[in-house]
This record gives sequence, C-alpha cells and structure tokens, in this order.
Amino acid sequence: MVIKKLFLCISMLLLTSFISTSLAAEALIFEKLPQAQKSKQWAVHVGEAEKEKDLVKPIKGKFVTYSLKIDKIGNDVDSVKVHLYRNEPNSKTKYSLVSCPNSVPCSRENDEWAIALAKQMNDGKPYLFRNFLLAEKATELEVEVVWTEGGQGRSLKETFTFTEESKE
Repeated sequence: MVIKKLFLCISMLLLTSFISTSLAAEALIFEKLPQAQKSKQWAVHVGEAEKEKDLVKPIKGKFVTYSLKIDKIGNDVDSVKVHLYRNEPNSKTKYSLVSCPNSVPCSRENDEWAIALAKQMNDGKPYLFRNFLLAEKATELEVEVVWTEGGQGRSLKETFTFTEESKE
C-alpha cells in the first residue's frame, strides 16, 4: 500500500513537472535582457522597450514590448533593410511586426530609406527600434537583415532567430 502511494506521488510529481515545463515554453518572454546574437557583419540586441508617453504599452496577457538595436560590425554596406517576424503557434506562417507607413504603399520598395539607413550604419550609428509589440503567444522572434555591399546589386541576407532555447 505504501509503495502504491509512493509510486502515485512520484508519478504525479513527474507529470506536473512535465506539464509546467511544456507550458513555460509556450511564450517568448525574456527573463534577462538584453538578448544578443551576432555574426561577422551584424550584432543584434533585443532589449527593454523604452517607456515614453507616445510609445505603445504592453497589454498583460496579450503583448509584451521590447526594443531592437542592430550594429554593423563588418563591411560597409550600400543599402540595408530590416524585417521582424513572429511565429504563430501551430502554423508555419510568420507574421511581420512592422507594417508599411501610410505614405508608402506596401508594394513599393523604398530604396532611398535603405540607402539612408546604410549611410547611418556606416557612420557607426545603429538601427534602433525603441519599442515594438510581440504577442505573448509567440515562441519565436525572427530578425532578418537584408543588405547590399561593394557596389554589387546582389542582396545578402542573415536571419537571427530568438527562441526559448536562445534565451539562456
């Protein structure tokens, strides 16, 4: 009888531990900031969102807010574009975190902006996104940097993926 109770207690403890671990992995909420990844060309930092009156605020149970900083640590670039995506549970589709400005149609690429960003980054000033919303149900944040360099028209791309596993 004692062995059955002991077995039942241990089984319940293991089951509870497994369930709580599975639930904890569902949301991408960084306990420690900043989170950073880098390559030979870029250093990407996800940090605390700036808190100003006009900036978006987190909504408990729906959205958290973060900031993004990208430094160019490699070769000079001719143009740079940055795209942010999050995943949706049980879907292969990624959702953009940045929409098109009202003044620019989504179908039109804004090369002037990409060239201006490249000049800024070549001058040692980072790309800063002071405050963005990330759905609490997201388990992945993808930062995509697309650039050209050396007068070549060919685009280069690097993707930095922040997940539950990359948080440690």
